Amino acid sequence: MIRSMTGYGRAEATGARTILTVECKSVNHRHLDVALKLPRVLTAFESDARRLIQSVLPRGRIDVSCTLTAAEGTVLTPLTVNVAQAKEYADAARKVAESLDLADGPSLAWVMGQSGVLTREEQTPVAPEDAWPLLEQALSAALAELVERRETEGAALAQELANLGSVLAGYVETVAQRAPASVERRAARLRERMQTILAGAELDHARLATEVAVWADKTDVSEELARLRAHLAQLTALLAGEGPVGRTLDFLIQEIHREVNTIGSKADDLEISQAVIAAKSALEKMREQVQNVE
Repeated sequence: MIRSMTGYGRAEATGARTILTVECKSVNHRHLDVALKLPRVLTAFESDARRLIQSVLPRGRIDVSCTLTAAEGTVLTPLTVNVAQAKEYADAARKVAESLDLADGPSLAWVMGQSGVLTREEQTPVAPEDAWPLLEQALSAALAELVERRETEGAALAQELANLGSVLAGYVETVAQRAPASVERRAARLRERMQTILAGAELDHARLATEVAVWADKTDVSEELARLRAHLAQLTALLAGEGPVGRTLDFLIQEIHREVNTIGSKADDLEISQAVIAAKSALEKMREQVQNVE
């Protein structure tokens, strides 16, 4: 099954004190391009995270963001009170009040608002031995969901490409059916012109046959039709296969377009020309769809 390069995945992993949330978003890109945002405590594992992503996704622009939040009932930055420093501020304020003969001493709000009385002690949210297992668990789950969505969209892409391939095959058969009749019509036109020029004189059938043969050789599209049928068979096989086939499909459509162009340049028939134009339209739609195939 082919996969799209567009997808989204999200997962959480719960540690002793924290919850790690990982979000993965992907869009189409020529190569694998990973943008990874990790909390400071997890930056040491960036290389491991990138290797995990690369083992799952071969192509696409991948944006991965990780956030840490406190688990329920856990405070990551507990509040501490420096009682000794608070007492020092209060004693100093009282001395100033007494020396100035002021009735009001320092209030609790004033003391608590002084620098260094209240502080938050930041603690490590994840123990070093738990950091990578937590990140690996959340990242693996998020990537699995992203891949699942890419496969779902890939199935829709495969169906659309298969339908367009069938339409294209129909145009190929139209050309194949019209090509022999085109040679006969060309011979008839040459015969009429030669008879007009000769004004009733005897027609040189050998010369006519030679002219028709030369023209038929120049406008023969049998090789192009054979290659087109082979390309369309390969298209069907690729859509039914597995693994990254986006680049191969892109190249294959270029080859099909080249053969269709060649047939168009040789065409001497209105219906063949119309079939070529319609085939190019179908190919353009296929090219747009293939740009999003992994």
